Amino acid sequence: MLDQQTVAIIKSTVPVLQVHGTTITTTFYGLLFDNHPELLNIFNHANQRQGRQQTALANAVLAAAMNIDQLGNILPVVKQIAEKHRALGVLPEHYPIVGETLLAAIEQVLGNAATPEIIGAWAKAYGVIADAFIGVEAEKYREAAEAPGGWSGFRNFVVTRKVRESELITSFYLSPEDGGPISSYSPGQYITVRVQPEGEEYSHIRHYSLSSAPGQAYYRITVKREGEGIDRPAGVVSTYLHDFVQVGSILEVGSPAGDFVLDQRSDTPVVLISGGVGLTPMVSMLETIIAAQPEREVTYIHAAINGSLHAMKDRVADLAQSHSSLRSYVCYESPGEEDKYNRSGYIDLSWLQEIADVNSEFYFCGPTPFMKVIYKALKEWRVPDDRIHFEFFGPAGSLEE
Repeated sequence: MLDQQTVAIIKSTVPVLQVHGTTITTTFYGLLFDNHPELLNIFNHANQRQGRQQTALANAVLAAAMNIDQLGNILPVVKQIAEKHRALGVLPEHYPIVGETLLAAIEQVLGNAATPEIIGAWAKAYGVIADAFIGVEAEKYREAAEAPGGWSGFRNFVVTRKVRESELITSFYLSPEDGGPISSYSPGQYITVRVQPEGEEYSHIRHYSLSSAPGQAYYRITVKREGEGIDRPAGVVSTYLHDFVQVGSILEVGSPAGDFVLDQRSDTPVVLISGGVGLTPMVSMLETIIAAQPEREVTYIHAAINGSLHAMKDRVADLAQSHSSLRSYVCYESPGEEDKYNRSGYIDLSWLQEIADVNSEFYFCGPTPFMKVIYKALKEWRVPDDRIHFEFFGPAGSLEE
């Protein structure tokens, strides 16, 4: 527990963090990688270049400051971040490095305004917050290692199948090289893949949602090739997987993780909404419902630019054809002449109200702009927060306008 004086000082820094938070975290990462370049083996380089990790950390630091006297309020966020830390291999010995660097960044950005009292208070607060993370992560490491078929760290998997799902999306079927059992998982979770492409100084780590129902002797991930854009380079890992990883290749894989999961205890109707490659956790949920709860009503809505970029469309169509409890809808932004679809343009509230039941559980995933549209529509429809579930690919952000 922190003393009242420390709490008061931390609270007093909230306005400063609201203004300078991202500058502080950008400075933090620069110092961290200058002094500890080995940590580049853990962090997502693409998220660093795009500023997503800096923004996510700034939001987390601000939330900690605002709730410093009631840290239980941010426990769900702590658990979510801890899931990713465990998947990445963040260890207790990393926390002192991070704490020292964060304080140095605060001093560098705020200058004389960073008084000894403020730095001292943040040092105390960081110690409490770090202990909370270390404790939660220790439990998650233990659970992962002790689960049937589980393991700690990374394990070698063989690519047994490579299936082209669309022009940009490919599925990889992964089986353990040692032939042993593998951990089960909840639909919606992801695994972590670590690669070091030729010519790269550091390894690269990515999380990929599992795209099939659990209970198989393999894991399936479905990966979009991330091409070069105006404000981003081509995806290092996705390009490597598409171009160089073939059947027989070995990949280092971390055990399943993530807290975006289907509630299988409920029989409430489900609406699954995906955009682009955001279909990966949705297909896992869909296959699970069909296999384990065949009478549960499910509506699946997928948005893509056109049919050539729509992955797994035949798989979902086949499920809808053979299961009366499933209704499937397709929305194409710019459909081709041969495309079969239900709507052209974009998903909006009026269409959702026509095809979905407001009393359902809603799960959605896709590009952030897509998710903002869906979230806004559901809020306008007055769907309760406890029935709205979503997943960010990468650092968590906000869907609020």
